[in-house]
Amino acid sequence: MKLSVPKLLIRDGFLTEDDQERIDDFSRRSGLSYVKIALNFGYISRKNYERSLINAGYAFQQIRDEPRDEEVLSKIELKFADEHLALPLRIQNNKVVTLMADPSDELFIDFIRFTYNLEPEIIVASDLDITWLSHVLLGQKYVKSAVFELLNRDPKNSALTTFTTPQLVFTFGLLGVVVAGLILSFANTAIIINVLLSSFFLVAIVFKLFLALVGSRFELDEAVTKKEVREVVDDELPIYTIHLPVYKEDKLIKKLIWNLQSIDYPREKLDIKLLIEEDDDKTLNAVRNLDFPAVFEVIVVPFHMPKTKPKACNYGLHFSRGKFLTIYDAEDVPDTDQLKKVVALFNKLPDNYIVIQSALNYFNRNENFLTRMFTLEYSYWFDYMLPGLDTFDIPIPLGGTSNHFKFEYLIELGGWDPFNVTEDADLGVRAYDKGYKVAIINSTTYEEANNEMFNWVRQRSRWIKGYMQTHLVHMRNPIALWKKIGWKGFLGFNFFIGATPVTFLVYPLLLCIFFCYVIFDLETIRTLFPDWVLFMSIINLMVGNILMIYVNMMAVFKRRYYELILFAVANPIYWLLHSWAAYKGLYQLVVKPFYWEKTNHGLSKTHSPTNVTP
Repeated sequence: MKLSVPKLLIRDGFLTEDDQERIDDFSRRSGLSYVKIALNFGYISRKNYERSLINAGYAFQQIRDEPRDEEVLSKIELKFADEHLALPLRIQNNKVVTLMADPSDELFIDFIRFTYNLEPEIIVASDLDITWLSHVLLGQKYVKSAVFELLNRDPKNSALTTFTTPQLVFTFGLLGVVVAGLILSFANTAIIINVLLSSFFLVAIVFKLFLALVGSRFELDEAVTKKEVREVVDDELPIYTIHLPVYKEDKLIKKLIWNLQSIDYPREKLDIKLLIEEDDDKTLNAVRNLDFPAVFEVIVVPFHMPKTKPKACNYGLHFSRGKFLTIYDAEDVPDTDQLKKVVALFNKLPDNYIVIQSALNYFNRNENFLTRMFTLEYSYWFDYMLPGLDTFDIPIPLGGTSNHFKFEYLIELGGWDPFNVTEDADLGVRAYDKGYKVAIINSTTYEEANNEMFNWVRQRSRWIKGYMQTHLVHMRNPIALWKKIGWKGFLGFNFFIGATPVTFLVYPLLLCIFFCYVIFDLETIRTLFPDWVLFMSIINLMVGNILMIYVNMMAVFKRRYYELILFAVANPIYWLLHSWAAYKGLYQLVVKPFYWEKTNHGLSKTHSPTNVTP
């Protein structure tokens, strides 16, 4: 008779008696199986686990193509199979062919006997292969919920429909008026358009400057003090879920684990889900080949369109156990005390605060021109703009990572919109729309700034397209939105969410007029536009650029990134890249609105934050 798996691991020196006691105690409290805890909570590497079983005479088999019987599968729930890393496939020779990562799991063996009234014929397989097959075969109802839950529950807030009929009527009606005006009185119509565009550009920039000045009063060490963090009692902390949605991030898996291990939070109270797409064998094999213990659980997301990050996160919600939940990207390096700070802040805030947004910044800020400009942009956005929005109680578009949710309210909101490619910005607006609040916390997550131009444009065009989607969704009924969030929230939403893509689209047009007038001094331009119109447009453009340069210069002070201050002067050039991305995003909004353009990570030669905020 073979030894049980726990005894095998102890015999081979991979686990100690103390480890086994801790795992057994955790299993009783959580309901998770022994093998699930051992492999996903940093006790043993998969290589050592499999080595121990092979030495005991077990043979691991490839099982993806194993025949399966739908009637057999219909009698097991995915969550139970996932908890035990085991799966019955078919009845053969009067036995139930059963995949098991732990062939000594008596609870699952008893389940097979009770459910099928037959003995199991056990096939030992990798936990990752069983996880993959379980989710592919049994996960369809969960992935359909991930895609359609918000649409079914709150269809008016779903981005599945890009343009409603009234929006199309308004858009083409406005174009018709413009065309008719140009035909009837080209000069006067052109003057009106020029004045409106240049004035809108300036007003949008002034609004951002105003928010930045208000947000400058928010200090990085105010929300939660170091003393409050020290007073947090580990035994009283709740379970905290972390979602790690990845796609073809095999090169970052080892770095990801080191970053997670540095988080100051009790290991057994972390519920970390690595969300891997069904077709992403690269990342799955990278996890398989780790030569040290993992600290996360793999969840395989079955194929279903749209293939987006919010769909994967919605799928992960079905298997999450935490009171609070946050999302990190594969390359993220959060402050080690971030989770404790969030718990402390939630305990201080009123109940209607359901989301806390951490600041984002970059650990490779000095790598090249693009990373420096990206860092300036994120510094003023998260350190100045968002605190300004928070101060004035204006809808806050959440960042794509390090936003911390109260789990029950995230479920109430319907999760993320899988059809919106800036799902967190949309969720921040939806939360505000329902009367909930978002808080800003003095904690930073460091990311990898894009250091390659085409990669940057792919990422930024998706963000801008998502802002366009979010604006279209929430402006389907402007009057109802006005009544629900008030004039301040309405204007703030339109000037922050709606105006951001428009300013990028307008910018090259104003720049073209400027160059034609100042450099080429074309007579046709002077004939078409009176001097006062050209002067107004040029002043608006120049003042707008000067103000944005000033805002970028402000951005360096809170984090003391003084070496970046002169790069703020290059903001007009950086904005041209935004315009490129904006026109690409506008094109994709029409032809493929749900397409998630993949951003490549792991390109930087810098791997950890240096010279961070004191």
